[in-house]
Amino acid sequence: MKKRIGIMGGTFDPIHIGHLILAEKAYEELDLDEVWFMPSGNPPHKQNRAGRASDKQRVEMVRRAIADNPHFRLSTEEMHPDGYTYTYETLERLHEKYPDYIYYFIIGADSLYDFDMWRRPDRICKAASLLVATRNDVPEESLKKKMAYLEEKYQGEFILLHTPNLEISSQTLRDWIREGKTVRYYLVDKVCDYIRDEGVYRTES
Repeated sequence: MKKRIGIMGGTFDPIHIGHLILAEKAYEELDLDEVWFMPSGNPPHKQNRAGRASDKQRVEMVRRAIADNPHFRLSTEEMHPDGYTYTYETLERLHEKYPDYIYYFIIGADSLYDFDMWRRPDRICKAASLLVATRNDVPEESLKKKMAYLEEKYQGEFILLHTPNLEISSQTLRDWIREGKTVRYYLVDKVCDYIRDEGVYRTES
């Protein structure tokens, strides 16, 4: 049987429990073999990383966050000298490397409504099924209607995940860290320790 791989992409700046819970629920609901966490390179709209973690720091935070989960895996597929790759390129490259794997790309409800604006959504749909996380402020009927529209338009498969909806903003967490506020329970302890020891997000005086 082909291995079923979930892919969690994102900047993970920092990775928090919302990411981890979503990945775990996708693993459970779709009976996946593994979920790969894939930190993105610096996209064009995020080239200025002032106040952000470096690529190396983001990768290390993901590594520490998922270390004790045997079916989570870190992938640095999108970390390369060019600093950015489009989703369809990444998925097609994965198919070349691992042709016997089936891919499920995990996205949030916000990304679903922006999907038409992504680069080559038709090629994304050809390369992977899309797993869509719910949001409290988006009615499920609206999500299903949008998914059906995209399925027909791009001949793809969109699957609704019934996941706990945790509204956690990485921007808010970065602000709290700079302000000296607690982020305990929002981040796993190993990530909290790394941020503290490395001075990640610390404002230069």
